Order: sequence, then C-alpha cells, then structure tokens
Amino acid sequence: MKSTFFILPLILLFFCACKKDIGQVNFGNYPHDIGNIIRANCATAGCHNNASYIATNGFNMQTWEAMFQGSNNGSPVIPYSSKFSSMCYFINTYAALGNQNIPTMPLNKALLSYTQVKLIKDWIDAGAPDINGNIMWSSNPLRKKFYAVNQGCSVVTVFDAETKLPMRYINVGTKGGTDTPHFIKISPDGAYWYVIFVNNNIMQKFRCSDDSYVGSVPLSPLAAGTGTFDALNWNTFTITNDGKKAFCVSWQPNGVVCSVDLVNMKLLNFVGGLNSPHGICLDNNNQNIYITALSGNCLTQFDTSFTTSNQLSMVNGQLPSDFNNQLQVHDVMPSPFNTDQLLVTCQKTNEVRVFSIASNSVIAVVPTGIYPQHIAHSMLRNQFYVSCAEDTSSFPHSRGTITKIDALTLSPTKIAVGWEPHGLAVDDENGILYVLSRNITGVGVAPHHSSNCAGRNGFVDFVNLNTFSLTGIRYELSVDPYFISERP
Repeated sequence: MKSTFFILPLILLFFCACKKDIGQVNFGNYPHDIGNIIRANCATAGCHNNASYIATNGFNMQTWEAMFQGSNNGSPVIPYSSKFSSMCYFINTYAALGNQNIPTMPLNKALLSYTQVKLIKDWIDAGAPDINGNIMWSSNPLRKKFYAVNQGCSVVTVFDAETKLPMRYINVGTKGGTDTPHFIKISPDGAYWYVIFVNNNIMQKFRCSDDSYVGSVPLSPLAAGTGTFDALNWNTFTITNDGKKAFCVSWQPNGVVCSVDLVNMKLLNFVGGLNSPHGICLDNNNQNIYITALSGNCLTQFDTSFTTSNQLSMVNGQLPSDFNNQLQVHDVMPSPFNTDQLLVTCQKTNEVRVFSIASNSVIAVVPTGIYPQHIAHSMLRNQFYVSCAEDTSSFPHSRGTITKIDALTLSPTKIAVGWEPHGLAVDDENGILYVLSRNITGVGVAPHHSSNCAGRNGFVDFVNLNTFSLTGIRYELSVDPYFISERP
C-alpha cells in the first residue's frame, strides 16, 4: 500500500512534465502571437537579430528587452501609442491602419498581412507588454524623467533619464491636435507636470508618477456677453517654490499675466495691459515676478498679489519702454548662484544681460550666438546655457548654437547643435544637456520617418557637459519640439 502512495505522485509529475514540454514555445519574452510574427519576419538572419541589428539602424528585436533599448533614431516602439511608434509605419501597407513609410519591412519578404499589422498595433496600444504582462518603464513611480512639448502635434514626449530614450507620448489639449502646446513645467516636488497652449485657454495638470490626467483650469474669465473664454496666446509660466501657485503670461500686443491656484485648479488673478509680455520668473524669495517685454527694452515687476508694479529698464540710463523694439527681451531666470541677479536673453542684440535686483540696473552684458532664446543652468558646474536658434555665422553649414556662460567669470563658449535649437534641460546627475531642435525650415535635417501630424519632425541632441561636446546621439521626435522640463 505504501508503494502505491509513492508511485502515484511520480506518475503525476511525469504527465505534468510532458504537458509542459508540448506547450507553446516562448520567443524572446514576447507574448506568443507577437513573438511568432517577430521570429518569422523581423529577428531573422541579416535583419533585427543579435548578429545583424547594428547594420539595421541599431534596432535589435531578438528579445522584448532588447527591443526597448531603442534604435539609432530613438524608440521605434512607444508603449500605449502605436501612432508614435515608427516601427508601425515601416510594417504597414494598409491606409486604414495609419501611416506608411518606406522601405517596407520586412525587406525582400512577403508583406505582413492586415491581421498581423493590426495585431502589432493593438499590442502596442495596450502597452506592448511582455509575455508576463510587464510594461516597459512602468515599474518605478519615482522615475526621473524629462518632458517635452511638441507644438505641431499636441503631444508631450516623455524621456526616461536613465536611457535618454522617449518612453511615452501623452496627448494634451482638447482640440484634437490643434492646441499648440507651448510650455511645460514640473512642480518643485516632482509630483505633477503642467502644460499651457498657444491655441487654447487652459492649463492642464498631469501626475508624474504615471502621466495620467488630473484636470484643467481656464486661464482667463468669460468674455463679456459671449459665454466663452477669451482665446489668449499663452506662452510661459512659473511655479512657486511650494508648488501651490503658478503665474502665466499671454504673449500678445494687449498681453496678460494671471495667477492660478494649482491645488484647487482655479483662476485667482487676471491682469491685462502689458505689451507683448513673453518670459516670466519669480525671484528666489518668491516675493516678486518679473516679465520680459519682447517688443521692448524692459522688465515689468509685480508683487505676487498684483498690488504694485514697476517697469525696469534693461538699458542703463534709458527709460523703460514696451515699444521701442531695441532689445527684444525674450527669456528671464533668477540666478541660482546669486539671489540679487536675473539673467535675461535679448534676441535682437544677441546677448545675455545680467540685471541686479538691488540696484535695478544691468551689471554685465555677455555676447551669445545669434537670436538667443531659452536659458538653463547647471548647479554642479556653475554654468548657464543659452539656445541661439538662428545662429548661421558662428559655424559653417549650421543653423543654431548653444552658448555656455561661466557663472563666475561670465565668459562665453559656443558649439553648433541641432537645427533651430530652442528648448534646453539639464541632467546634472548624468552630466547631460538636452537640446530640442524645432527643425521647421524646409532645408533642415531630413526626418527619418514621416510624421503622424502635418510638418517635419524635430529631434533632440545630447551635449556632454563635462566636455561641452555632442555625444553623437540624436533621437527623432514629433513635429516642432519646443520646450523641455526636468522632473526633479
């Protein structure tokens, strides 16, 4: 009797083992149906497998994990977004399934069927999970990220800081792609990101942990007698150190500055009468805001409750004016190295002016490349970086430079970067400067693939801050990438 009890488990174990052996064979950690398509058509000899991928634009599809190491152009597969996954463009030959691009993949083989292409697209739209349901870049809610707005497509590109790869594309706005997102910023605690629009009257709020939508708030009151909100060209904003309030600027001849309660998402103050206001910042103590006049030579200073205001000239000995078009004051930021100083880019005179808050005067002028725009800084390296979008004279065959300014000596150094560079963000920990290139002119860099939206794709370059040189990595983005912000 005892022998029967010992033999029965062995028999069961034998049959279970046999059943497992005749089950489906996993390929590369992909779900079975996706793995079968990739094994037969993509990760094959001479194509996207371990032995050959370097010659195929650096895109390895041998395993699910390898696929998410990206290619020479970025991330061919973006979880939850087949329409921004360029791999789908190259395998698709069916108009009903979206964008098509050449060369059609797989090369020199039978085309994928409609069912196969749709299966891959649906898999990506479900997050492109592996065989166990894991979705890339979803495991860490505190992940360090960078966020870039794409003006031509009403999406935000989310970068994984560790790999620098685009990891998500998040739809923003409410107008189906015509909102023109212009500026993005992360709350100081890294919990939320906010975006405003040229062609929409709202600020939108998203969580950084999973990039989910939280809510929105109108940035202006109802227009008298219309029942609709004023359409204002919302351009830039700044957030208080405690993350509870934002101050936003609309760039137009009769411009506006407003304040927003970010906790309760409601409009607080709305002040008009500014001429072409553009950049905005808070001082280091969060007591005053400073706004540039893109058509003039001055800053406008408000206290944060909007009870007082002053115009401050950016030309010593000259009266401030919103209208004289002398400097075209573009961007402004408080110096993190000196609480008395503001740094201001002047796009017409190709310089950064250093403004003393205590003396209300310019204390230094630093030459830059042509048409200085956005400014960023590195705390670890005591440096500022300025994007100069129209610099065609500093280096041959280029359109755009970055000027590095030493915070102590104010000495400038330039390198050629991208094509019409604008947005900048610093990853101090990894010693990297992200540089967004708009690439909107017809003679710019030819995109690797067609866009999901009208216009030519822009891209991001990476500058090694230790050597102040290009890393050689360039990733293609969507149309007109403009501003970029770091999650703390």
